[in-house]
Amino acid sequence: QVQVVESGGGLVQAGGSLRLSCTASGLTFDNFAMGWFRQAPGKEREWVSCINFRGDTTKYADSVKGRFTISRDNAKNTLILQMNSLKPEDTAMYYCAAGVSYYRCPSAMDYWGKGTLVTISS
Repeated sequence: QVQVVESGGGLVQAGGSLRLSCTASGLTFDNFAMGWFRQAPGKEREWVSCINFRGDTTKYADSVKGRFTISRDNAKNTLILQMNSLKPEDTAMYYCAAGVSYYRCPSAMDYWGKGTLVTISS
C-alpha cells in the first residue's frame, strides 16, 4: 500500500522560511517523479513544483520561482520543499504527490498525501 505523508507545515511571519518534507512508502521512490501542490482556502489546487526521479531536473510555477526550492533524497525516500521569502498569499494546504513520469507532472500524478497546512501572517 502506497503512503505519502507530508510534514513541516506551520505558522510563519511574512518574509520567513519554512521547510516541508514528504516521505513515500510502498513504492520504489527513485522510480517516481515528485511534485508539490497547494490549495488555498476557497481556491482550486495549483501546482508548485516538480522534480524528476534523479533529482537533477526541476520546474516551478512562476509564483514561487526564485523563492522555493524542491529537492529529494532518494536514499531516505524523502522529498523537500524549502520555502523562503514567504508571503501571505503562500498560505495554503501543501500536498506532495508521486507520478510515474516527470513529463506528466503536474498534469497527472498517481499518489497523493493528505497535506500539511502552511499559514503566513502579514
